[in-house]
This record gives sequence, structure tokens and C-alpha cells, in this order.
Amino acid sequence: MRDTIRLPLHLLAGLSLLITAAGLFQAIAGAAVGPGARLAALDVGVAQWLHARACEPLTTLLLAVSHLHSVAGIAFLSLLFAWHLWRRQARYWLLTLLLAVPPGMVLNVLLKHSYQRVRPTFTDPLLSLPTYSFPSGHTLAATVFYGVLACYLWTRARNAAQHAALAGGAVLMVMLVAFSRMYLGVHYLTDVVAAVAEGLAWLAICVTAVSSLRRHRERP
Repeated sequence: MRDTIRLPLHLLAGLSLLITAAGLFQAIAGAAVGPGARLAALDVGVAQWLHARACEPLTTLLLAVSHLHSVAGIAFLSLLFAWHLWRRQARYWLLTLLLAVPPGMVLNVLLKHSYQRVRPTFTDPLLSLPTYSFPSGHTLAATVFYGVLACYLWTRARNAAQHAALAGGAVLMVMLVAFSRMYLGVHYLTDVVAAVAEGLAWLAICVTAVSSLRRHRERP
């Protein structure tokens, strides 16, 4: 009886997050990209404000944060996490990580080519990239990676204080990566917010699917 009650609630939570995050992504995309983009002026204003206030040592620090969460950096962090999960024989969490991070980054590339938004431009850029801007790949990667990490550690936390610390730490890391991309002038505000929404939606699919698989296989 307990399993039949918990399973629908578990699926409902994942579905609710998926619908909310996907709806937020669509709303941002419609208001930021393409003709009649209502948030374009806000994006440009924030980008110019941050660029005008760039200074050392903050620039060097945020460059390091950005490089750590590049494709190579996230691959390295994911391999370390995967090795830990393998040693712990946490095969379902390992499957969640493998489904969330690499396919999530591929999905982001497909979305970039779908929207084809040009990156911010400055006369003296801190960083220049030839690829498209919307949504932010670094922010997406951070969202899914730290999302899986937080969910895994959440199941091992012993009290509310540890749960709060895990949630807060994951949020802070994603915010730091998102801010680094805006500060360095390679993404607009809506690029990183949309990437967080994209990441949460994909995370909801992966965590819910693997958790449902585990519950199904472990059911008597």
C-alpha cells in the first residue's frame, strides 16, 4: 500500500517541475529571442552595465569559474563523480548522472542552433566566442551536474540543516556560473535564466525516470 501511494506523488513532483520549468523556458524564449523580443532592452542594459564595471581580480576569478564549467571541466567533474558512484555501487545514481549531463549538453547545442541568437558584442570584449548564445551551455551544464550531485547527497543528509546547506550550495554554484558568463560578456541575462529552466526540466525527466525504474525493479 505504501508503494502505491508514494509512486504517484513521486511522479507528480517530477511532472510538476518539468511543466513549470519548460513553461518558464518557453516564456523567456518568446520574450528574448526573435522579432518583438520584449526583454531585448533589458538584456542589453544588463550586459553593458556589467561590462562597464569589469575589474581585476574579479575578471580572473570568474574566468577560472567559467573554464572549470566548460565542456572539458564538466566532463572532468562528472568523471570524478561517476568514479565515486561506481565505488559506492550507486548504479542508479550513476545512470542518472550519465543521462542528465552528456545528453543535456547535447540538447543545449541543438537549442542553440534552433534559436541562433548572436552573443553580446563590445568594442573591447573580455572574452569572444563564435558560437550561439541562447541558452547558456555553461549554465545548463552546471544546473544538471550540481542538480544530480545535490539530489544524491540529499538522500544521505541526516537533518534539515544539511538539506538546506545542500540546496543552498547547489543554487549558489549555478548562480556563480551564470553570473560569470554574463560578467564576461558572452551571455545575456535571459540566456542564463533560460538555461537554468532548461536544466531543471531535463533534470526532472532524468531523476524521475531513473527513480521510477529503481522503484519498479525493487518492488516485491
